[in-house]
Amino acid sequence: MTRTEQDLFSTAAITSFKLNGQFLAIAEELAGPAGLTAAWWQVLGAVLHEPLPVAGIAREMGITRQSVQRIADLLVEKGFAEYRPNPQHKRAKLVAGTAAGHAAVRRINPQHAEMSARLVAELGIERFTRIVDSLTDLSAALEAIESE
Repeated sequence: MTRTEQDLFSTAAITSFKLNGQFLAIAEELAGPAGLTAAWWQVLGAVLHEPLPVAGIAREMGITRQSVQRIADLLVEKGFAEYRPNPQHKRAKLVAGTAAGHAAVRRINPQHAEMSARLVAELGIERFTRIVDSLTDLSAALEAIESE
């Protein structure tokens, strides 16, 4: 059976929705023991290496600015993140991870590594690499189309 362009697009979208749900469920399992939720981990993960404004986190993660703002406020309230002045913009403060935020993410790492190893055992490293590269390509293509 030959798949049409529309069939391919629909299957890619539906599979992505399912994958999103699967990854969120796994992320909740991994993040919970560290005192985080999947959403908190997602936002915190975006600022572990460098502080970003809320809008930058939203762009990077593909989520709304409003939801990032709500989560950033909670992370700051819980001591996992802090707001810093932004030299590029007076009103758009930078979100940065605190020592407690970094420690929480480090607590996730052993279970994260275990899940990664299980996935590699299921798929093999070469196939997993091709899948990740394909997903990255698909995301970049959709981004290019959206920006036209």
